[in-house]
Amino acid sequence: MFRDHPSVIKRRCVSVLLVSALSPAAVKAWIHWADIRVFYLGPLVHSAMDNPNGFTMELQSALDVQSWRLSLGDVVWLRNQVVAPVTEELVFRGAMLPMLVPCAGPTAAIFMAPLFFGVAHFHHIKEQRRLQKDSMRVILLVAGMQFLYTTVFGAFTAFIFMRTGHIVGPVLCHSFCNSQGLPDIGSALQHPQRTALLFLYLMGALLFLVLLFPLTDPFFYGAIPVCSLAPAPAPVC
Repeated sequence: MFRDHPSVIKRRCVSVLLVSALSPAAVKAWIHWADIRVFYLGPLVHSAMDNPNGFTMELQSALDVQSWRLSLGDVVWLRNQVVAPVTEELVFRGAMLPMLVPCAGPTAAIFMAPLFFGVAHFHHIKEQRRLQKDSMRVILLVAGMQFLYTTVFGAFTAFIFMRTGHIVGPVLCHSFCNSQGLPDIGSALQHPQRTALLFLYLMGALLFLVLLFPLTDPFFYGAIPVCSLAPAPAPVC
């Protein structure tokens, strides 16, 4: 695909790195002017059922120096697992949320910032039109679905950043989710062990909801939550 061509990946990586490098300066200027693995329990077990040696191979790969060298030489891997998570979280969470919180409040900011994150993925429409593989209707449908799940994911990572005050958590979640993709519910419904799989999918979702607040308690992270940046009650923008 066009977006996976090494030259395109390198050019985009340079662009987002430059934007990310400028983001902290933009936040600093604005402030002066203004004075996840439980969720993937089902998919992980699903993968293990279909490929019993999968987890063992992944563990061996994680501990293998040569495997890491090969990954670091793969521009697609670098884009998906390193550059995209680091730069997007730095810009859309680390830089944007501290600017939105004083204006809109912490709760509204969690749901506003991901909208920008979702819209930022609309450039794929132009790319797909250039490839001319699908009709415009299909391209728009795919773009709409991508906007939906990137916005939901953006709200989740915004919540983590607001609760912990650290950008590391959102970056790691972003990288992990990029490696796993969306849960394949359709495949699970057709699996011979679908009852057990669907139960694990459900358990993963429930454990995710139950553990979301306890595991992101600011007490564990030794930092002031981002929401404390918001002066109450008057807006500053």
